Amino acid sequence: MATGRKRRMSLSTQVLVGLVLGLLAGVCFGERMEPLQEVGKAFILLLQMPVLPYITLSLITGLGQLNYQQVKMLALKVGSLLLLSWGLALAAMFVMPLTFPVWQSASFFSTSLVTKPEEVNFLTLFIPANPFYSFANNLVPAVVLFSAAVGLALIGIEQKQGLLSSLTVLNRAVTLVTNFVSKLTPIGVFAVVASAAGTMRLEDLSKLQVYLWTYMAIALVLTLWVLPSLIMSCTPLTYRQVVGQTQDVLVTAFATGSALIVLPLLIERSKELLRQSALSNETTEATVEVIVPAFTSFPKIGTLLPMSFVLFAGWFAGASVPVAKYPVFAMTGLVSFFGSVNVAMPLLLDVLRIPVDLFQLYLPLTVITSRFAVLLTVMNNLVLTLLGACAVGGLLTVRWGRLLRVAVLTVVITGVTLAGLRAFFTLALDTTYRKDEIIADMQLLHTKVPAVVYRTPQPAPADDSQQSRLERLRSRGILRVGYLPDNLPFAYFNAANDLVGFDVEMAHTLARDIGVKLEFVPVTRDRMAEQLQAGDYDIIMSGVVATPQRAFNMAFSASYLDETLALIVKDYRREEFSSREAIRHLKAPRIGVPNVPYYVDKVRRYLPQAELVLLNSITEFFEGRGEELDAMVYTAEAGSAWTLLYPAYTVAIPQPDVLKAPLAYPLARGDQEMVDFINLWIELKKKDKTITQLYDYWILGKHAVPESPRWSVIRNVLHWVK
Repeated sequence: MATGRKRRMSLSTQVLVGLVLGLLAGVCFGERMEPLQEVGKAFILLLQMPVLPYITLSLITGLGQLNYQQVKMLALKVGSLLLLSWGLALAAMFVMPLTFPVWQSASFFSTSLVTKPEEVNFLTLFIPANPFYSFANNLVPAVVLFSAAVGLALIGIEQKQGLLSSLTVLNRAVTLVTNFVSKLTPIGVFAVVASAAGTMRLEDLSKLQVYLWTYMAIALVLTLWVLPSLIMSCTPLTYRQVVGQTQDVLVTAFATGSALIVLPLLIERSKELLRQSALSNETTEATVEVIVPAFTSFPKIGTLLPMSFVLFAGWFAGASVPVAKYPVFAMTGLVSFFGSVNVAMPLLLDVLRIPVDLFQLYLPLTVITSRFAVLLTVMNNLVLTLLGACAVGGLLTVRWGRLLRVAVLTVVITGVTLAGLRAFFTLALDTTYRKDEIIADMQLLHTKVPAVVYRTPQPAPADDSQQSRLERLRSRGILRVGYLPDNLPFAYFNAANDLVGFDVEMAHTLARDIGVKLEFVPVTRDRMAEQLQAGDYDIIMSGVVATPQRAFNMAFSASYLDETLALIVKDYRREEFSSREAIRHLKAPRIGVPNVPYYVDKVRRYLPQAELVLLNSITEFFEGRGEELDAMVYTAEAGSAWTLLYPAYTVAIPQPDVLKAPLAYPLARGDQEMVDFINLWIELKKKDKTITQLYDYWILGKHAVPESPRWSVIRNVLHWVK
């Protein structure tokens, strides 16, 4: 007898070891674990390989063996359980904002405020006009519909046993393939987790930990308590049996981030649980084979819970979703999440008028949140499978006493969790507003040319030559640029008292391209044309909007950017100005308007009922008259930058009236050579992506906060690498 033989480690234990080793490797070696992403991708592809064939074969054979009455019962009873799970998901999402602490925020301009989101093609997603296309493009809902249609058609065919027997044998072969690939799970889990832990930026997570901790806590309460309790309340199964029998499936799904690839394993575990509870018979086991693949394409709790990021994004951006909009949020989310999260999330953000760019904050979180979403989906599938099979087999019995105790405990656990998280965030997190420091600390991206910055207007330098302006500035070796000192984010003085901004950067680029030095001269707003013509400066580069009235007195270059007309309003009044209809329902609003005839005329036509108040500068609005006015007309790009300094305000773009205003560089009239040169230069800067790069930095705020190297043990503790 081989009494000394060592006991072999179980697969679930091996997976846990791989998970822990992957985390340690990622923390220790950081970005050096990134190459393991390819190993992880290969493992996930291997796991995905048998999934669609398995779904198709299971649905065809499972439905083909039933009768129409059983199918009707299946749709009714499992459908009811699915609706119950959707209700749990929405309830969980609606209570999550209770954990968010008081927070004041603002954000740079977001292109999503004016960009129409990609629409979900639900017909293509659900209707397999070409089944082979649906298989090739992994359109699971369409594959399920095709397979279900074939299975239902087989019910009415008498000579079907031979085909069903062959397909059953083939399905067993696919299951063996899945079992073989699952033996590679420890290696695959190590690769996936190591690469994820090594490349995930800790700074991103620190900013978003309010959502991260709340999401994980709610997901664990649902996975480890609420959903198992539903099974316990309707079957003889105990908590230990439910969780213990599925722990390897849960761990595998958690590590790989996919609920789809463990479907074959989940079916086997479901059958085993039915046998343990004496609920196993021919009907229940056959129903298990059908439920899992048939309802795979429907959103589960794990599929829907990422919708909660939309509520967090609103809070994070200072535009919290009001409770009155929760029904719109719920209905839009339920429909859109039948498709891809990457399409549905931007759609929801857009519907609720939250900057879609915040979706980029969600992406680094998916390394963690997707794992917990998968846990929820797997446990939700188990609930549907076990309770649905028992319901179809007539073996489902609600134990009301146990259900009542579970409900009371659920309320207590949820309340304690929410209160604890809120208290923790309030006490432990620093919610001090600091985004004003971001824009105040921004520096020029590129190397500066030698420059002199004047704080007071300077007269034109003496010059009696008959040269053109372009020839004169090249002769003296200095480009004189006019600037408006309070025109964020195009020209302003930062915390170091340096003149910075989009157009300041463009001015340095222009001087570098010409090969001259720079002088910045402040512009008097109501004397721009006069000072240009007098030669006080060669060009104005300060985010000036081209208007017909200004064009009478100044020449303009070609447009280099388009800005979006918007309204700056108090945060809590954002909804009142978010659409044309909402604004026109306001009675005599007092609107501040820049003292520019073009703007005044536009606003008077758009809002004939409004009382217009002329303002000479935007600082007059923020520092003096903002409290007495309902809103101020301004551009969304520049207005967003100002709201970073004054976070009590936000930018509202009335939908669907997205109006544009072109920015151009004012030049003196009568010097076509200078105009032609600047136009050519602007075209070149568009072609070489200079304008795009500066737009991303100064307008969108990308990389406004410098990124430090990823923390790792070998860099920050052992100092083996820089």
